[in-house]
Amino acid sequence: MAEKINAGTILIEEGTLLPECFQSESEPYSKGWRSVKDLDGYGLDRRIREMGWTFFYMAGEVHATAVGSDLEKTTRRAVKKVIAYTKSERRNCLEIAEVTAKRFLGLPYVRV
Repeated sequence: MAEKINAGTILIEEGTLLPECFQSESEPYSKGWRSVKDLDGYGLDRRIREMGWTFFYMAGEVHATAVGSDLEKTTRRAVKKVIAYTKSERRNCLEIAEVTAKRFLGLPYVRV
């Protein structure tokens, strides 16, 4: 499984067509999704442009919240909600913009 998810993490759906010369380390994150290990959004954009491709991105953010005391597990649940929405919109890549852990009335939660 992938390391800790944080702001800047890129997730790409398995089976997404990428240029042959695009070599980037990734590891499984969630069923059907991989976490890119060595690039953030800017690095991915730069590498794709160097190959003559255009990196297409959509404006707008998707947020999800999960409640729980274990930060890593709670973050994973919130990210899975974002992945579910991303899949429903027929998108194959996403960047985590922010991971925020807070408490409300003593209840710990994570917002992604």
